[in-house]
Amino acid sequence: MAQPRNVVLVGPMGSGKSTIGRLLAGRLGFVFCDSDTLVEERAGASIAWIFDVEGEPGFRERETAILRDVATGSGMVLATGGGAVMREENRRLLAGMGSVVYLETSVREQLSRTKRDRKRPLLQTPDREKVLSDLLSARHPLYLEIADIVIHTDRRSASSVGTEVVERLSDNPTS
Repeated sequence: MAQPRNVVLVGPMGSGKSTIGRLLAGRLGFVFCDSDTLVEERAGASIAWIFDVEGEPGFRERETAILRDVATGSGMVLATGGGAVMREENRRLLAGMGSVVYLETSVREQLSRTKRDRKRPLLQTPDREKVLSDLLSARHPLYLEIADIVIHTDRRSASSVGTEVVERLSDNPTS
């Protein structure tokens, strides 16, 4: 099987990007990176703190800087933050890194998977469903724009999704 240079996972929060990314990295013999974790490590602060102090624009600047730094690497599975696709520069960087896999997930599934999560700044609101619906409406076309592969993850185990990603990558390897 011809492997892609990198695998980039995009999709909304709760789609399984980090969990599936770790699993994929192991199966492919790649390094796993999470852009949100890289932002936190470089900032020496949590994403929640960055949002509190710098707002979403400050976080997005930091996110873009990380994507620029990792864009030339290879042998990596990169899990991106759900909003990384909002910037055109980020979409260009992500699309150029290798195979982009959109882990598509319904709002209902996102609500279920994030119900106990208190770390996501955008979900610190009484109407989480509306926030998730609005985010998905804005971001779904952008995920599709850069995706080489789209995989629906609702009510599926990380293992089954990972297996499908590996199979689909072998059918559709990109740079």
